[in-house]
Amino acid sequence: MEVDVLEVLRSCPPFSVLGEEVLAGLARHLEVRLYPRGAYAFRQGQKSLGVLFLVASGTAEVTVTDEHHHRETVVGYRRRGDFFGETALFTGKTYGGSVRAAENMACLLIPQRRVEELIAGYPEFASFFTALLSERLRLLYAEAVARQPYEAYGAAESTPFHKRVSEIMTWSPVTCRLDTPVSEVARRMADHQISSVIVLDEGGYPAGLVTEKDLVHKVLAYPSCGPAGLTAEQVMDRKLVKLQVGDYYGKALLAVVKHQVKHMVVLDGERLAGVLTLRDLIKARSTGSLWVTDKIERARTLDDLARIGREVDSFLSALVAEKARVPELFEIITEMHDRLTCRVIELCEKELAEEGFGTPPVAYCWISMGSAGRKEQTLRTDQDNAIIYAGGGHGAASYFQVLGARVVEELVRAGFAWCKGGVMASNPRWCRSLDNWKEVVSGWMERAEPEDIRLLTILLDFRPVYGAADLAEELREHIFGAFSSSGRAPHFLAEEEVQARVPLTFLGGFATEKGGPHKNELNLKEAARHIVNCARIFAVKYGLRETSTLGRLRLLVEKGVLPEEDGEYVQGAFETLMMLRIRENLRKVRQGREADNYLNPYRLSRTEQMLLKDALLAITRLQKLTSRYFTDHWLRYVSS
Repeated sequence: MEVDVLEVLRSCPPFSVLGEEVLAGLARHLEVRLYPRGAYAFRQGQKSLGVLFLVASGTAEVTVTDEHHHRETVVGYRRRGDFFGETALFTGKTYGGSVRAAENMACLLIPQRRVEELIAGYPEFASFFTALLSERLRLLYAEAVARQPYEAYGAAESTPFHKRVSEIMTWSPVTCRLDTPVSEVARRMADHQISSVIVLDEGGYPAGLVTEKDLVHKVLAYPSCGPAGLTAEQVMDRKLVKLQVGDYYGKALLAVVKHQVKHMVVLDGERLAGVLTLRDLIKARSTGSLWVTDKIERARTLDDLARIGREVDSFLSALVAEKARVPELFEIITEMHDRLTCRVIELCEKELAEEGFGTPPVAYCWISMGSAGRKEQTLRTDQDNAIIYAGGGHGAASYFQVLGARVVEELVRAGFAWCKGGVMASNPRWCRSLDNWKEVVSGWMERAEPEDIRLLTILLDFRPVYGAADLAEELREHIFGAFSSSGRAPHFLAEEEVQARVPLTFLGGFATEKGGPHKNELNLKEAARHIVNCARIFAVKYGLRETSTLGRLRLLVEKGVLPEEDGEYVQGAFETLMMLRIRENLRKVRQGREADNYLNPYRLSRTEQMLLKDALLAITRLQKLTSRYFTDHWLRYVSS
C-alpha cells in the first residue's frame, strides 16, 4: 500500500496551513505504518507511544473496555485525514481507549517532538488541537447531562431550562399610554383579569409598568389629586426588567431572584412582544419553591429565616432536576444565599439596636470568601466570612465583634455550618478595620510563611455582600498594589495552593483512595481546586477583580493571557467536575449522608467516566499553560 505522504499532509488540517518547506521537513521525520484488518495501533491503558497518528487510508475503530476487561465496545471511527492518540500525546498519560484497524489501514506516525515544535511555532496549528480536545469534552458533557437520572434528585416532568421565554410568556400584553388615567388602567386590569399593564411612551417603547400594588400604594401618595386626576406615568414603576423572546428560562429565573420582581417585559429586538410573570415561571416548573426569594424579603424574624434557609436546598434539587447548567446553578443559588445573608445581617442589626448596642458606629462591609466568595457555593457548607470597618477605635471594634458573632450564629441556624478553621466574622482575626486589614495583609505577603500563604489564599477570593462595598474594593486595590510594588510574582502562592496531584494513575486509571471510609473514591473538590488555584494566581498577577473561577477564565481569554481554545477546554472541565460533585452531594443528602465531595468513579456510566478523565486531563493542560508565566519555583509545585 503506497502512501503519498506530502499529498496527505497538504489535504489535512492543520498541516494544510503549513508551507511546503515545513511539510517537506516534517515528511522526512515521520513513519508510515501499515495495519492489517484487526491489528491494534495501541490498547487501552498502554503508555503513550509518543506519536500522533494520522490516518492516510482505511478506517480505524476506537474501542473502550469496561473496568473488568470483559467487554469491548466500539465508540467511534477514524477515517482518512482523522487523528487519534492526541490526548495521551499531549498529556503524557496512557491511552484511554484502544484503536484497531477496521479494514487494511495506513497511518502516518508523527513524533511528539515534531508536533511540539509545530505547536510552538505556528499558533493556528496549536489552536486546532486544543479545540479538538475542547469539543470532545463539550460533547461528552452534553451527553452526560442528557442521560442523568434526574428522578433521583426530585425529577420534574419537564425541563424548563431548555425552554425559551417565548414558549411561556404572554404575547400581546395589555398596554396604556403615559397620560392614560389611573381609573382606566384599573378598569383594563379588571376586564382582562391581569395584575399589570405596560406603559408605552410616545414612540411605543415600554417606559414603565403599573401593577396592582402600584394602584393600592401609590394612589394614596397623591391625596390632593385623587384617583380621577392621576395618570399612569405618575404611578408606574420605571425600573423595568427586560428580556428578549429568545432568552432561556434560566435568565428569566435569575432576573426574578436578583431583582425581586414578579413582572418582566419581553422584547423582540426593540419592539414590545409580551410580558412574563412569576406565575408563568412557576407554571413551567414542577415546584413552587420560586417563592423562597419572596419569603426571604418578607421575613420579619430570625426564626423565620432559619426555617426559610432550609428551603434553598430543595430549590437546588429542583434546578438540578430541571437540567440547569452549572453556571446557572451558581448564579441563582449565589443570589439566594446572598439575599439570605443580607436579611440575616439586617435583622441582627435591628436586634442589637433594640438591646442597647446602638446602630453601626461607622461604615462597614460584610465579605464572603471561599466558594461563597467565588459564587460557587451550592449546598450550604462551612462559612467563610469577614468584616471590614472604617476605623472608629475600640468602640467600633467591640460593636462589630458582637455583630459578627450574632450574624454567624444566625447563619448556622439558617443552615450554614461553622467553619472548622474559624474563618468567620465572629473571630477577631477576621473582623478588623480597613487600616488594620492592610497592615495584616502586607505582613502576610512580606513573610510568606506557609500559614501566611494559607490565610492570604483564603482572603483573595473575597467578595462584598452587604454594606459599604468601597471598603472591600480599597482593600483589594491595596493587595494588588502590594503585589505590583514588591516586584514579586504571585507564584509563591503555589506553595500552599497546588499540593494534590490530579487523581489519575500512571496507567490512565482513576487514582482513588486505597482504604478508609472513602476507599475506591476520589475527591472532586480537591481535583477542581487545581483549576481554582491556577485561575486565582492569574487573577492576582493581572489585577482581575472578578472572583469566580469561570469568570476569571473568561477574562484571561479576553485579555489574551490564555488562548481561547484552552480557556474553553478548562471551563468545560471545571463545569464537568462541578456537575458531578453537585449531583453526587445531592444524592448523599437525600440519603441522609454527609455531602463530602467524594465519588466512586467506577459507578459512573462509561460516558461519564470518559468525561471525568477528560476533565482531569484538562487540568494537566492548565498546569502546563500556567508554567509558562511563572518561575521554576512554581514549576516544582505544579509537577510534584
